[in-house]
Amino acid sequence: MATDESTATLKEMRDGYAEVVDPKSGVSGGVQDVYGEDTATEDQPVTPWSVSVASGYSLLRDPHHNKGLAFSEKERNSHYLRGLLPPTVISQELQVKKMLHNIRQYQVPLQKYMAMMDLQERNQKLFYKLLIDNVEELLPIVYTPTVGEACQKYGSIYSRPQGVFISLKDKGKVLEVLRNWPEKNIQVIVVTDGERILGLGDLGCHGMGIPVGKLSLYTALGGIRPSACLPVTIDVGTNNEKLLDDEFYIGLRQKRAIGQEYAELLHEFMTAVKQNYGERILIQFEDFANHNAFDLLEKYGTTHLVFNDDIQGTASVVLAGLISAMKFLGGSLADQRFLFLGAGEAGTGIAELIALEISKQTNMPLEETRKKIWLVDSKAIKPTILIGTSGQGRTFTKEVVEAMASLNEKPIIFSLSNPTSQSECTAEEAYTWSQGRAIFASGSPFDPFEYGDNVFVPGQANNAYIFPGLGLGLIMSGAIRVHDDMLLAAAEALAGQVTQENFDKGLLYPPFKNIRKISAHIAAEVAAKAYELGLATRLPPPKDLVKYAESCMYSPAYRTYR
Repeated sequence: MATDESTATLKEMRDGYAEVVDPKSGVSGGVQDVYGEDTATEDQPVTPWSVSVASGYSLLRDPHHNKGLAFSEKERNSHYLRGLLPPTVISQELQVKKMLHNIRQYQVPLQKYMAMMDLQERNQKLFYKLLIDNVEELLPIVYTPTVGEACQKYGSIYSRPQGVFISLKDKGKVLEVLRNWPEKNIQVIVVTDGERILGLGDLGCHGMGIPVGKLSLYTALGGIRPSACLPVTIDVGTNNEKLLDDEFYIGLRQKRAIGQEYAELLHEFMTAVKQNYGERILIQFEDFANHNAFDLLEKYGTTHLVFNDDIQGTASVVLAGLISAMKFLGGSLADQRFLFLGAGEAGTGIAELIALEISKQTNMPLEETRKKIWLVDSKAIKPTILIGTSGQGRTFTKEVVEAMASLNEKPIIFSLSNPTSQSECTAEEAYTWSQGRAIFASGSPFDPFEYGDNVFVPGQANNAYIFPGLGLGLIMSGAIRVHDDMLLAAAEALAGQVTQENFDKGLLYPPFKNIRKISAHIAAEVAAKAYELGLATRLPPPKDLVKYAESCMYSPAYRTYR
């Protein structure tokens, strides 16, 4: 009975929120492309609006519209820029070349991170052009592992606001706080309370580096436009004594609120978000502690469009790696025995999604498929697949890896804990201790490793493969809920992008340089699943979902200003 009721409610809601798309309009920008930022509109001239038409000095100070030395002679005349810039006019390509050269001069990753953040604040399109064109080199700078150090030192390097800070002081006024953010057409919020930042623990208000970094990846990798992204940190205090004693700490100086006080602030936030941005706003929970992460997902999963990257994103990307391993090794997931080290958010989420996929492949009941997965060490099970999500470095010792290698011709070993220092074992250790037989993937990047005559390229089970495409698929279909079948669809779509050539190099994932193409395929499969499940509201569905996904993607190319 409960199922019928919830289905009826979802149907009513879907019909109530359905937007009819004019079938004759052809391809244009995606939903609410106010500034003309999407790929489909990149050849059309735009007006550089901020509050009024930006011109002169204010135009150069507006990161959204600033082009630096790339303003044309005509634009310099019509927008009062003559004399405010040196006389030379250069291309965006040359600007990218110069910025990349400058960033490579820095020896310290944190300095590179700060240079990238500074660029984002000055010239948004150049930042994204640089990141998209050099994604394999710069991803570890704007996200893990460097973002971890940035969060630890966030108080010292903080210069100007990025995103919205909501603290216990704002109780009763959260809606007001959200309305202070200048952009109104928000489609994705990434929110953290800073309690479990990567493998680094409670960083309180300094956790803001994570939503900021995550959303820059939503844009660069998934094509969600920057004006539609909102990073949020909810500050309920911190239990990190070091931070409480740090004169540069930017958050509330008190112990963490728990229980009712915590739940009330979170509930006010969730209600205000829906009130301000509507039913289809995607809220991604990021780096919450285990107990809160599961509670929030369970509590709001039926009323909001919510997604937890640590639980669901990690699960989907790991499942994709396992599906591609099966594709090339032969055999099926149902034949494997899985052993996990670490039963926190990631471990539990991965285990459940694996069980769902096996159940889908074999029609076995979920209770049966769960029995193939062990979340504790058991010497009797002789695992074929070892997955580490413990958050503790060097726990896959030589003995453990050698035991896996003695049991299996091709032992599958995933060391998923971040950052690199917390990885259960390194790529070099996995390949050396298994005599080059291991199929290895990690959470943080490792360099290629030469063993004997072979060069192994370690796979990175990076959530950045999944969440940007998933987000794009949810937005372009107007989905109102996230369903587990969408996570399975995303994993299968990612695995489908891996070629035999990739696998021969030891890669379980496709090269990151093709990430936008990969994200478009994931988005299309997720959107197709949303339409199939009756959870989509943008009707009728586009004829070619992959093409539509690509046309909706944010383009960092400079626009011509009228």
